[in-house]
Formats: sequence, C-alpha cells, structure tokens
Amino acid sequence: MGSLLSGLEGRVRRGGLAVLATAAAVTASAVVPLIAVPAAALGQGRGGDHLTVVVRHAGAGRDGTYELFCHPAGGHHPDVRGACQKLDEQTQWGRDLFAPVPPGTICSMISGGPATARVTGTWAGRPVDASYDRNNGCEIDRWNRMVPLLPKIG
Repeated sequence: MGSLLSGLEGRVRRGGLAVLATAAAVTASAVVPLIAVPAAALGQGRGGDHLTVVVRHAGAGRDGTYELFCHPAGGHHPDVRGACQKLDEQTQWGRDLFAPVPPGTICSMISGGPATARVTGTWAGRPVDASYDRNNGCEIDRWNRMVPLLPKIG
C-alpha cells in the first residue's frame, strides 16, 4: 500500500487535483474492506468475552461445566448477568483479575472444603487459564471474590 501511495504522490504533484481525488478513492477502497469484515468472519465467533467454568466437588446443583459470554451477555451459566457484572467491576487495566495467590503469601490454615474450579477462555482480550480451590484462607478469599462466576459455598 505504501508503494501505491508513493507512486500516486508523485502524480499528485504533477497532475493536480484530479489525481489527488483518484488517490483518495484508491486509498479509501483499500481500507474499507478491512474495516467492514465482521468479527465472525475472522474466526472470532460470537465476539466479546467468553469463559468456560468447570466446577467440581462443590456440592449438588453447583458442580458442572458452564459457558459464560459477556459483552453481550449470554451462555448457560447459572447467573450470566451477575457474573459479567462482577467481573466488569473487578477488571482493572494492568491487573490480572484471575492471578493466583502470590508465592510467599501468609495464609490462614483453614479449609473451605474440597471444591475446585477451572476458568478458561478470554477476558478483556487476554487469555485466561486459572485454577481455584479452597485449601486455605487466601484461596477461600480468592474464590469468594469470584462469586457469582464461581458458586457461593457455605
């Protein structure tokens, strides 16, 4: 595209306004198809944010695999709108919403039960692959910050 425009630029200097209009039309026709391609055609499917949540050992009515879409909201998660809202409220630029508890963190040694969860997908344009459990106070707190994306326990 750069060589096309540089060739036209020389003609604009020599040829006047008629060639300038042609250069503008060529540039616009080259850009418009790239902008007008729908997201689905680019292989992004539905678009927006998409997470798959797999919950195990959380108890009756809580275990399972759930799909969550946000922006726009959808999927078969038990609380689509609540989960999307909670994630939106906690999302901050430069901070990994799904980050594990940092190594060396001092945590209370209480058990919150055998529940585990794995969250995969895309959030805010970034890949997500996070695991959750309730093995100590820090992990329980991390889990609870994700309710209702993860089920409320206790």
